[in-house]
Amino acid sequence: MFSIFSKKYRDLPDLSELRCDVHSHFIPGIDDGSPDMDTSIYLIRGLVDLGYKKIITTPHVISDMYPNTPQIIKEGYREVVEELRLQKIDVEFSVAAEYLMDSNFGKMLDENAPLLTLKDNLVLVELSLALPSIDMKELLFSLQIKGYQPVIAHPERYLYFGAHKEWYDEMKDTGCLFQMNLLSLISHYGKGALELAHYLIKKKYVDLLGTDMHHERHLRLLSTSTRLRREIGKLLDTGMIRNAGF
Repeated sequence: MFSIFSKKYRDLPDLSELRCDVHSHFIPGIDDGSPDMDTSIYLIRGLVDLGYKKIITTPHVISDMYPNTPQIIKEGYREVVEELRLQKIDVEFSVAAEYLMDSNFGKMLDENAPLLTLKDNLVLVELSLALPSIDMKELLFSLQIKGYQPVIAHPERYLYFGAHKEWYDEMKDTGCLFQMNLLSLISHYGKGALELAHYLIKKKYVDLLGTDMHHERHLRLLSTSTRLRREIGKLLDTGMIRNAGF
């Protein structure tokens, strides 16, 4: 791992205006994010150095890969909180989840299973990156019927919407919020995601920004970007970004 205090990385972007990161994977060993506590603390320190005052970590809930329950997530969360306390790291650390909208998610809704929220009734949900779910509308409707407001994770990464941008309009019209990944703004996910990110920004559809940080490379990319602060500034100028209210 690189040192965020080395000479090469002293001029870190200042992301303090965002205040809160609403999407990350810092609970050790329960998804494809941080594998252990040392890595979790290292990445959290990195976000604090970038100016964040609060972090909402959001482990995956995917039935056939990461079948995490609120109990599993909260147990890991308490362990991270204790380590932050021991190491005297000054950051507000909270936990929610990132739910894949699959058949198991529909079953959870049918059974009134408790969902971990970002804030109040806001639930972070993701779609398949490969192809759209045939029951996406029904799942979003069911989620709202249960009293939750969907927050669509990284909508710019669903490249199949590129040819069907009316889906964005429909999701917005039904009350969904959109959470964009900062890494999309520096081309980490490719040209297609960058183009969709710019489209959503132009439409003023972006409500929240998240790092979606999984590992050290993500931190290095965010810490060394020469244009990220400028891109965030443009988004903040829209008056639509809600991170500071979390």
